[in-house]
Amino acid sequence: MSTTDRLAADETRVRQGFWEKARSTLGKVPFTEDAVAAFYCATDSATPLPIRATLFGALAYFIMPFDAIPDVLLGLGFTDDAAIMVAAFTAARMHITAAHRDKARAWLCKAEASPPVD
Repeated sequence: MSTTDRLAADETRVRQGFWEKARSTLGKVPFTEDAVAAFYCATDSATPLPIRATLFGALAYFIMPFDAIPDVLLGLGFTDDAAIMVAAFTAARMHITAAHRDKARAWLCKAEASPPVD
């Protein structure tokens, strides 16, 4: 699969499943705000293509139901997701702007006001 095809597949997967995953992880993972800011950065046309690809790849891994360590394992489930997200955030830190973070905080405030029903 070419890099362009991989980016397209990751972007599609993320756009289809990100918000549901973000809502389901509220209060369960410490990097939800960063993940939402990364989503806004990845979908920003001003973000360079290699950074978008990195973020979409990390976000696609985050929303995958099956990964190296299943998310349902208490205490361990999100450690692999966190490691990948930290690497992506580090690569993208100069591109995740205050505007992306402000949008993330606004979304979190709204989502926390009406948390998902478990």
